[in-house]
Amino acid sequence: MVNRSDIHNIIVAGKSGAGKQPRIDVLVNEFGLTQLSTGNIFREYVGAFDASGFKGDLEGFFDEINDTFIKDEYIEKAIREQLPDLEHIRPVLLGLKAKYFMNLGRFVPDRTTNELFSEYFSKGGYKGFVLDGYPRTPEQAQFLLDLCSGNDTGMDLIVVVNNSDKLIIDRTIGRRICPSCKKVYHVEFKPSADGIHCDECGTELVQRSDDTVERIQMRLVEFYDKVIPALDVLEKTGIPVVTVEGNLEVFTEENVRRSVMEQIEPLLE
Repeated sequence: MVNRSDIHNIIVAGKSGAGKQPRIDVLVNEFGLTQLSTGNIFREYVGAFDASGFKGDLEGFFDEINDTFIKDEYIEKAIREQLPDLEHIRPVLLGLKAKYFMNLGRFVPDRTTNELFSEYFSKGGYKGFVLDGYPRTPEQAQFLLDLCSGNDTGMDLIVVVNNSDKLIIDRTIGRRICPSCKKVYHVEFKPSADGIHCDECGTELVQRSDDTVERIQMRLVEFYDKVIPALDVLEKTGIPVVTVEGNLEVFTEENVRRSVMEQIEPLLE
């Protein structure tokens, strides 16, 4: 059983496009948690690096032979030499590491992803979060367990949002996003008033560049090959897992809330 008043963290997992965000919103509201998205983590640290104005060859900071970055102290020294008045160097350093892989068109490896996640997670005292997009591999799952064990916290619950591959593909290719306020629409299920502009700010809606059938299928394969084994690592430690449906016959905020809480309530004290 999970003590409702003493929930540390909840993990939400599911295929990309399964409908995680509305379920995350329920958990945030019900338990007073904060969403912690790996996408937002990367954007924050890469944004700090970009804003710093640092110029230089990032490849010089990576040791290809040993497949790792050179020591942080040497990277910090290089940053300080170019930006002596920089107030906060740590976010810039972490952003540099993520930017290195992004510039090469490569996935950010577990080691660097774990480093960025750990830094951000620590800022909130390692508790009070709904984890979104992490852990995504068995290695990340084990890192998370070790991190929690060493910081007097834990994962109280895993919520898996279930949806079929076909529905995810149909839903995702019709998704449209406001580039300004980030409000999400769908050409069929949730169109804006005129189908072109955002109802909130009037900005013209766009389709994300990776919302194509080919890219969606790649993300589905990644879910089966990496995320499910990651969840297995966590579940074996005794963390309760509940599955909620991502496709409801009638989609309303109350129906989403009820569908989530009906699965969780039996686990709460």
